[in-house]
Amino acid sequence: MKRRNFLRNGLTATASTLALGNAFAGADRAAEKHKTITSPAAEKTFRLNYAPHDGMFANSAGKDFLDQIRFMYDQGFRGIEDNGMLKRPKEEQEKIGALLAKLGMTMGVFVIDGGENWKTSLTTGKQEHKDVFLKACKDSVELAKRINAKWATIVPGFFERNIPIGIQTGNVIDAFRRGAEICEPAGLIMVMEPLSDTPDLFLRGSDQSYGICRAVNSPSCKILFDIYHMQRNEGNLIPNIEKCWDEIAYFQIGDNPGRKEPGSGEVHYKNIFKYIHGRGYKGIMGMEHGNANPGKEGELALIKAYRDSDSF
Repeated sequence: MKRRNFLRNGLTATASTLALGNAFAGADRAAEKHKTITSPAAEKTFRLNYAPHDGMFANSAGKDFLDQIRFMYDQGFRGIEDNGMLKRPKEEQEKIGALLAKLGMTMGVFVIDGGENWKTSLTTGKQEHKDVFLKACKDSVELAKRINAKWATIVPGFFERNIPIGIQTGNVIDAFRRGAEICEPAGLIMVMEPLSDTPDLFLRGSDQSYGICRAVNSPSCKILFDIYHMQRNEGNLIPNIEKCWDEIAYFQIGDNPGRKEPGSGEVHYKNIFKYIHGRGYKGIMGMEHGNANPGKEGELALIKAYRDSDSF
């Protein structure tokens, strides 16, 4: 072989080898990127079942909720919640349900909402408002089957200022009894949530919620104890959790002030988590709050905050 041809062939072979090597390297990088989202758990699970929501890890996993769920799994989370699940397209609901089943993750709450949660509605006792609520309950039972959900949030709306408080309470009890009749055969638990967003809301205290649960008298009507809202409305968190324990089926988290992750405010979450875990609670701890810091760094800091608070 002539020297010129030998050099040319050698250079061609070298270029091909480099190109092939680059291709393999690119594939490795792509596989590594995919691995961070879909691999078996990279981190150990938490002692309690903390459940993030859509958007909480969008900077780390992208905007696709399915990719975010895979990322959550890799970080040790074993539950999710999604307030707006009822409004997602059926096809998307089914994909989420299938992924949760594949990963062995638990679906937390979605909201039973026929469009009247943030107005004067069930407290009035009017049939038109009951009908809206009961239709939403029926739709929620069908959704729960698709995503294997066990809990769904309910709120009774605003005060009706022209009706005595006892009568309003009776009206809410009547509506929730009817809702429980729909949900109970399907194993769906309505969890009523006392809130602090506005003083116009009828349901604001854990004791008030406890009384309504006892009056409805159904395993499908319980309390969602949102620690952020209850810190704002009544404080005295652990004693009030203890008093209401038999009627609490679900917890949500958020520090105060600011409604961000544990450690960002005044609530001593490590003590609260220790108490709840010590009572043998096996349900969801919904992470219904924002991130204290932006970007990927803020998301990693949020995970660390949960690791710290979970180390009781």
